[in-house]
Amino acid sequence: MMWIKFWDEKIKLIAKDSNSILDVGGGNRFQKGMKEYEEIFQGKDYKTLDTVSEYKPDIVGDIKNIPLDDSSVDAVICRAVLEHIDDPFKAVSEIYRVLKPNGKCLVSLPFLYPYHAEKGYYGDYYRFTKEGAKHMFKKFSAIEIKNIRGLFETLVNLIPIKIYRKVFSPLARIIDSIFKSKNQTSGFVIYLEK
Repeated sequence: MMWIKFWDEKIKLIAKDSNSILDVGGGNRFQKGMKEYEEIFQGKDYKTLDTVSEYKPDIVGDIKNIPLDDSSVDAVICRAVLEHIDDPFKAVSEIYRVLKPNGKCLVSLPFLYPYHAEKGYYGDYYRFTKEGAKHMFKKFSAIEIKNIRGLFETLVNLIPIKIYRKVFSPLARIIDSIFKSKNQTSGFVIYLEK
């Protein structure tokens, strides 16, 4: 599970090197798997941005029109958001705009992943290939991409019954460690620098 280690290392790097962090699409503070990192962001200007006011974000706003000045944040976290945006290229352009020079960004994107819209809150528009991600983030000066899951764990992740996923994921992970797949993945963790 190199992607989890990669995410962990990059989120800690962001916390260490950044004073102002914007979690776009983060909903509540430290939601979406971010709770375990809350302590490392103590004393930082960590804000969430979301369109859904019920989530109580720090900033109610649209990722396609972030209500912040150009070059105003040190880092952006964008976890499982861009598939829910009808124009992810515009969203990426806005992330780039609000980042300071040399700013850092950490993103997760789905590739082979179940449909997961939430009626009344957000749609589910896109899936991304590695080439598509590179193209979408081409303005950034540095990009590192790690696959999320291998082929077999990805297949297990597509099973609609959660208990089966819990039972079979560890076995699939072992099989993936033996039969490595370069291209079949459920998504990507991407680290970027402006």
